[in-house]
Amino acid sequence: MQSWTLEDGRQTLVLAARAERLPEVIYWGAALPGTDNAAVLASAQALDVTGGMLDENPALSICPEASRTFPGQPGLILHGADGQPILPAFLFAEEERSDTALTLTYRDAAHGLTYRACFALDPDTHVIQATAALEADRPVHLHWLAAPVMPGPQLSDEMIDVSGRWCGEFQLNRTAWSPGVRCRENRTGRTGHEHFPGLIVPGRGAANASGEAWGFHLGWSGGHRMVAEELPDGRRQVQFGVATGLMTEPATRHETPPLYLVYSPDGLNGCAVSFQRHLRDRIVTWPDPARPRPVHYNCWEAIYFDHNVDALKDIADRAAALGAERFVLDDGWFGKRDDDTTSLGDWDIDRRKWPDGLTPLIEHVHALGLSFGLWFEPEMVNPDSDLYRAHPDWALGPADQITGRQQLVLDMSRPELRDYLYEKIAGVLGAHDIDYIKWDHNRVLPHPDQAQTLGTYALIDRLRADFPKVEIESCASGGGRIDFGILARTQRVWLSDSNDALERLRMQHDAALFLPAAITGSHVGPRTCHSSGRTHDIRFRAWVAAQRHMGFEMDPRELTEDEAEVLTRVTAWWKANRDWMMGADILRLDSADPAVIAEQQQASDGHRFVVFAGKARTSDQILPRPLRLTRLDPAARYRVTLANRDDATGLSRGTPALKDGPLELSGQYLMSHGLSLPWSFPETMWIVEGERL
Repeated sequence: MQSWTLEDGRQTLVLAARAERLPEVIYWGAALPGTDNAAVLASAQALDVTGGMLDENPALSICPEASRTFPGQPGLILHGADGQPILPAFLFAEEERSDTALTLTYRDAAHGLTYRACFALDPDTHVIQATAALEADRPVHLHWLAAPVMPGPQLSDEMIDVSGRWCGEFQLNRTAWSPGVRCRENRTGRTGHEHFPGLIVPGRGAANASGEAWGFHLGWSGGHRMVAEELPDGRRQVQFGVATGLMTEPATRHETPPLYLVYSPDGLNGCAVSFQRHLRDRIVTWPDPARPRPVHYNCWEAIYFDHNVDALKDIADRAAALGAERFVLDDGWFGKRDDDTTSLGDWDIDRRKWPDGLTPLIEHVHALGLSFGLWFEPEMVNPDSDLYRAHPDWALGPADQITGRQQLVLDMSRPELRDYLYEKIAGVLGAHDIDYIKWDHNRVLPHPDQAQTLGTYALIDRLRADFPKVEIESCASGGGRIDFGILARTQRVWLSDSNDALERLRMQHDAALFLPAAITGSHVGPRTCHSSGRTHDIRFRAWVAAQRHMGFEMDPRELTEDEAEVLTRVTAWWKANRDWMMGADILRLDSADPAVIAEQQQASDGHRFVVFAGKARTSDQILPRPLRLTRLDPAARYRVTLANRDDATGLSRGTPALKDGPLELSGQYLMSHGLSLPWSFPETMWIVEGERL
C-alpha cells in the first residue's frame, strides 16, 4: 500500500494505491486529525463484492484505465500513429512531495508512455491546483486526457453547473445525480457563454452559508469537457479536460490545463471565497498593484461607430465630472469601420474620422485626469478588409463557412499572423499613452481547435511582456471568455453585454461563486437598456454597478440634473469604499424572500461589511422578511447603517429602526434573526453598511 496526504487545516486530501498502480483519492473533505493513518483509511473505505460483479472492484483512480476493466468513462483515450487504440497500464515510477505539493509519476514501459499528476495546495486560499501530463516515446494521437479525476461525494443529491447565453450569462443548473453520465462538452472554441467550465457539488442540505460543498474550475479558454458519472456500483467520478479530439496531429507530450479544486465546510460561500481569493491574489497579475481600481467609462453605448472628436471630448468632460477615472474608446476607430461589416484586421487609425490621429482625444482625456483605453478584436477579420484580401489563407475554416457578426476567425496557430498582429497592436501602443485594452472576441470558432487558444495566449503573453503597464479586459460578446486561464493574462472581464441592472443583479450574484469584485466590470447603462428595452431608475442602475468594478456605459448627455447628482453621489461612495471592497469576500446570502437577491461583501479582517439587498420582483408577502447575515463574530457588536435611507418611497410608511439611524446589534442576532429592512418597490436596492465595534 502506498499513500499520500495533503492538508491545510480546513480540508484533507488522501490518495492511496495498491500494487504500485495509479492511486485513488480515498478521502477529500473536512480536515482529519493526525491520528488517522492513510493505510487504515484505504482499508476502511474498501468496498464489498457481491453477485454479478467482478471479483475485485476496479480502481476509480486519478486516471481510470480501460485496461483495468474500469466500467465507466476512462481518464485517457489515445491511439498510435497507425490509428490503433492504446490501452496503457501504468505502474509507479517516482514521487516528489513537500508539505503543500505532490507529483506522482507512472510508467507503461510496453507502450513507451509516462503519466504524471501534480497536486499543489495553497494553505491560505484552500485551493488545490491539479494537472495531468502524458509523455510518449513516439508520437501518439490524443483523444481525451482528464485532469486528475476526483470522486463525487456520496451524500450529495445534485450538482450545480453553469450555462448561459449572450446577455444571459452565468445561469446555474441543478441536476440530480443518477446512474449514468452528465456530460457537458463545449465545442465553440472559446470558454463560451454556454458552458462556463465550473461545477459545484453541494452536500445534502447545503445552502450558501451552511453545509458542505466541493468546487471545480478548469482554467482553460478553449473547448472543454466535463464528465460527472455515477457508476452502476454507486461510485461517482468528476472529470475535466480539453474537449475531445482537438489535438489533430500526433505528439509526444500532452498536458491538461490546471483544474482548481476546493472543499468547503460552510456552504457554497466557502467555495466562492476560495475561488475569489485565489483568482485575485494568485492568478491575476496586476500592472500596478498599488493603484486603486479606476472608475471606468466606455463610450460604446453612447456613440457606437459614430466617432466625432468634439463629441467625444464633451462626453469625456461629463464622464469626468461624474467621477470617471478611465476613458475607453470602443469599436470604430480603425480602417473604414463605419459598421460591423468591414475592416477588422486593419488596425490603422481611420484618418477620415481622426484626421489628427488619436492624440488630440488622448491628450484631452489626460488633461481631465483620466487614463485612456482602446478597443481591439485581434483574433477576427472581416472578408471586407485589406488583411483578408491580402491573406485569405489566414482565416480559420472553409471559405464558405457561416460568418458571425459579419466576420471570420483568424488562425492564431500561425506564427506569421501573430507577428503581424503584434506589430500592429504594439505600433498603436508604442505611439500613444494607452494604459488599457478592451480585447474582444465576437464569434465562435468554425470548429474547436486547441492551437487557437494556445496561439492567443502566446500573443497576449508577448504583448504583456513588452507593455507590462497595460491592463487588458477579456470581452467576448460580453461573458464568452471568462476563466482562470485567460485571467492569468488579463485583469478584468466584461461579465455581459447586458447593462440591464435587473439582469446584472442575478448574473453578478451567481458569477460570485467564482469571480471577485476587483476583476468583474459592471457599468451604469442607459436609462432604457439597449439590449432589453427595460427602463430603470438611476439609483438601481448605479447601486448594481457599485457591487463590482464600477463604470459607466451610457451617453452622459442624456442625464437629468437629478440623475447626474445621484450617479455622482454613488460613485463617490464607491471610491470611498473601494480600497477595502475590492479585496473583500463576496458572500451570497440565503434570503427568506425569493424576490430578494442579496450579498454581503466583507473585509478580509472581518471588521466591516456592506450588504447589497436587491429586490428583483414583487414579494409574495406584504412585508420584507428578515435577511440573515453570515460569517460575523457572534459575540461582537456591530453598528449597522442604511446608507441610502433617502431612497425610501412614500409607501414605506412605518418606522423601522434602520430608517431613523444606526443600530448596534450582536453578530449572533444578525446571523440568527437578521436585518429588518424597510419596504421597497421591485427593482430597487438597499445598501447596509456594517462596522465591528
